[in-house]
Amino acid sequence: MSSVFRFAAFSLAMVACASCTAVKVVTHTTSADPIDAPAGLYHFDPHHCSLTFDVDHLSYSRFVMRFDKMEADLEFHPDDPAASKVTARIAAASLDTNVADLDELVRGPDLLDAEHFPEITFVSKALRVTGKTTGEMDGELTIHGQTQPVTLSVTFNGGAPNPLTDKHTLGFSATGHFSRSAFGLGRWYPAVGREIQLRIEAEFESAAG
Repeated sequence: MSSVFRFAAFSLAMVACASCTAVKVVTHTTSADPIDAPAGLYHFDPHHCSLTFDVDHLSYSRFVMRFDKMEADLEFHPDDPAASKVTARIAAASLDTNVADLDELVRGPDLLDAEHFPEITFVSKALRVTGKTTGEMDGELTIHGQTQPVTLSVTFNGGAPNPLTDKHTLGFSATGHFSRSAFGLGRWYPAVGREIQLRIEAEFESAAG
């Protein structure tokens, strides 16, 4: 076979592969029933996630910040949800307020002090099922070297083999709140409110493929 024919055959194969992927994407469906998902270890997908914090700013608005670097593992037990566990690690220096000068202030010694406390962690301790796809997760949140209990309201969004990776993927949303002063982060009050609200959007991929 000449190089021209080989190139043509390769090109047709690539087009066919792309077409198959496109079909899988547009016909993709997920199951909203957690029991349909395989049990086991899942790893956080850093490319499909969002972790945002918001806080009152001078009673004008809720100022939103996000963290851009994090890792998490999920031990998923659909037949015994209470046995499921999550551990998460967040790089404090990855804080992003969309204002460079403010990033430095919040990362600095007045608040997060990311140089001395580079990691924020969350370790789940208990999960209570509140509905078919919802639950409350109690855990320990560590910020600025201090650990406090936090409860997250969790929703299972769906699970299925990902059409792009073929790995079984689970999607979750979670919300919660805590007092920043409980972690020694009380500076700038009352210009900056005490209560922090957080929101998480996350996808986890099966470690088994």
